[in-house]
Amino acid sequence: MDLKAMLQRFDGRSRLLVHSLHSRAAGASNAQTVFNKQRRSDPDFTLNPFLETLCQQEACVHEDSLVLKPLVCLFSEGFKRNLLCFLHLIHPGLPKDHVLHLLQCLTQDDVENQWTCALIKQLQRDIEGTRKGTLLTSDGTGKLKSLCERFRNANAKGKWAYCFEALEAEDKETNMPVLSQKKRKSDNMDHDGDAQEDHQSKRVKMDFCPSEEEERLTEEEEPKMRTSQLQQSAASVSQARSDVLGSSKNLPDHMKAAVPVIKELLDTESAWDESSVSALKVFHECDPNEVEVLCSMLCLSEASEQSLPQFCSCLLDLSPDLSHSTASAVITHLLLPKILSLAEPASRCLVTAAMSLCTRYPRPTCQALIEPVLRKGQTGSAQAEVLCRLVVDCLEPHHRLLVFRTILGVSWDEGVLSVIHALLDSKLELSEEDFSLFTDQLCSQSPHFSKSMKFAKMLLSVLTKYQSHVNPACHHTLSS
Repeated sequence: MDLKAMLQRFDGRSRLLVHSLHSRAAGASNAQTVFNKQRRSDPDFTLNPFLETLCQQEACVHEDSLVLKPLVCLFSEGFKRNLLCFLHLIHPGLPKDHVLHLLQCLTQDDVENQWTCALIKQLQRDIEGTRKGTLLTSDGTGKLKSLCERFRNANAKGKWAYCFEALEAEDKETNMPVLSQKKRKSDNMDHDGDAQEDHQSKRVKMDFCPSEEEERLTEEEEPKMRTSQLQQSAASVSQARSDVLGSSKNLPDHMKAAVPVIKELLDTESAWDESSVSALKVFHECDPNEVEVLCSMLCLSEASEQSLPQFCSCLLDLSPDLSHSTASAVITHLLLPKILSLAEPASRCLVTAAMSLCTRYPRPTCQALIEPVLRKGQTGSAQAEVLCRLVVDCLEPHHRLLVFRTILGVSWDEGVLSVIHALLDSKLELSEEDFSLFTDQLCSQSPHFSKSMKFAKMLLSVLTKYQSHVNPACHHTLSS
């Protein structure tokens, strides 16, 4: 069955999603953009018809016989990968049974592509909240063992030998070893190595087998670690600039050549043409270290606010989208210092730039901008106003939930109360666990805000909207 015939099975809105998912590497991102626009035009729009159509049985010829297969199995491997990546981005807002049914349909087909198999298993694990099983195929496990053997050093006291032995002893039903780069500067690699250690082994500082204590790190703790690192990085930009610029000699020549072009446009606020915009393509070619150097050389933290909307608009015109790490670095250098230093309401140019990047790159914005501002502990009215605009106007429900969970782990002030109130007004869907943590925080914070009108309004909103969630004891405490 060709694509045109398969499109006839979908309604008009679903066809737009199907077309966007055929956009090769940018398929998942394009589909998310289309879905967000559809949600804005119709808040009641759901993907249920789209998912149900993909699961419909269709007749097809297989090995000279007529068989029934789910419609999703008739699409190309590229479409399936983009579909799974798209669902991974938005699945917290979708009915679990619909997504799990679709995954079951995908597994009915002989999935030969290892990457597609891993995406299916990962999405299923995320939805079911379990880490049992492994994402690796038998072939992938063999390659991983081979890789470990290459780096194994019988005389070293590091963890490579331990990882190799653990892989051999691991049963299929036990938890998989998760690739981790959390300890690039681990003590075992830095201090246990002797003077005869090979130069190449010093560069490889990855841990394929985290300890049991590391595996118990929750999803809430990891963003805290990332945010702390980002905050420290933003605070030390001015002090470390000379060191960063000194490392610019390691940049490729074409990246160095693009710096004065981009910097001149930022400084002079002159009009950007196609030749100028092409200079921004260097961001696609940077690794995480290079993008930090590039942002520092461009002095993005010192760029005038009047130049920000045009600069961000040109960034958004780049295709494909920036990687997560690159987008986070740009947001950290370009927006974080400006918003942290606000002493009065943000300018229209700054708000426009922040909203445009947040709409296209919501998760990097949450991790590189919103979370560091909240964790700074001094959220003034100017900062709170910007965060409320981003949360209400730019973020989808599952990203708002990430911000809400961050707030549960920071100290509250009047600015944070404004953000919480904006989140509650956005009809945030809270699980029982999230709401229990929230009410505990409310009870503990209430003595500090006994005369705060914002806190009183927030309590009234909680008691009104989430009355069925509040247990009687907590209800009495909050009411009093």
